[in-house]
Amino acid sequence: MRNGMSTDAHGGQPVESAGPAPEQAEAVLVMIHGRGATAANILSLYDQFQSPTLAAIAPQAADSSWYPQSFLAPLPSNQPFLDSAIGWLESIVAGLIGQGIPSNRIALLGFSQGACLALEFIARHPRQYGAVLGLTGGLIGPPGTPRDYPGSLDGTPVFLGTSDPDPHVPFERVRETEDVLTKMGAVVELRRYPGMPHTINEDEIAASRNLLKGMISRAKRPQS
Repeated sequence: MRNGMSTDAHGGQPVESAGPAPEQAEAVLVMIHGRGATAANILSLYDQFQSPTLAAIAPQAADSSWYPQSFLAPLPSNQPFLDSAIGWLESIVAGLIGQGIPSNRIALLGFSQGACLALEFIARHPRQYGAVLGLTGGLIGPPGTPRDYPGSLDGTPVFLGTSDPDPHVPFERVRETEDVLTKMGAVVELRRYPGMPHTINEDEIAASRNLLKGMISRAKRPQS
C-alpha cells in the first residue's frame, strides 16, 4: 500500500518470466523495471540477449514504482518502499540459491529506477554474482551518503551504461558507483553516451549480451 503503513510495500506483487524454468536453465537473469513501467516491459528485452538457455524473471513493483521519491532524496523519504524492494530482491536471489543455483549463475539487470535498485541491492548484499547490468542508474541516497558497505563482490562483472547529461541520473553518481563497486571487488566497465535520451541503446544491449553469454560459458566449464 502507498499510505506508508505497510513495511512490505511490494508484497504479493506478481513475478513474470521468460525462457526456461530457472531450475532447468544454465543461468538466471533477474530483470528490474523502471519507474512507471512493468515487468512485461523489461522482459521484452529478453529475446535480444540471444541466450535460449538463460531463464529470466522480472518482479513487478507495486504501482509500478519501487520507491516514491528520487533516488537522490534522503533515504527515509523512500521508506518503507525501498527496504521492501531490496528485501524482495534478496528473497528472490535466496530462493534461486535454495534451488541449487549458485550466485555466480545469477545476474541482475535494471534500467533507471530499476538500475538504482539493482546496484544498491548488490552493495547491501554482496556476493559473487554472474553479472550485474546497471543501465542508467547509481547507488541510492543523497550526495554524501556513507558508502561503507561490508563484504565483497568477489570479481562480479558489472556493466554501467548511462546517458550524459541525463535528466534523472547525474553522471557523477554513476562514476561514484563505479568507484564504490570496484573497491568492493567488482570488475566494473562504465560507458558514457553523450546526448543519449533516457533510454537503452544498442551498444548497452550488446554489452549486456556479451556479459550474459560469458556467465553462461563459465557455468558450462567443468569444475576443477
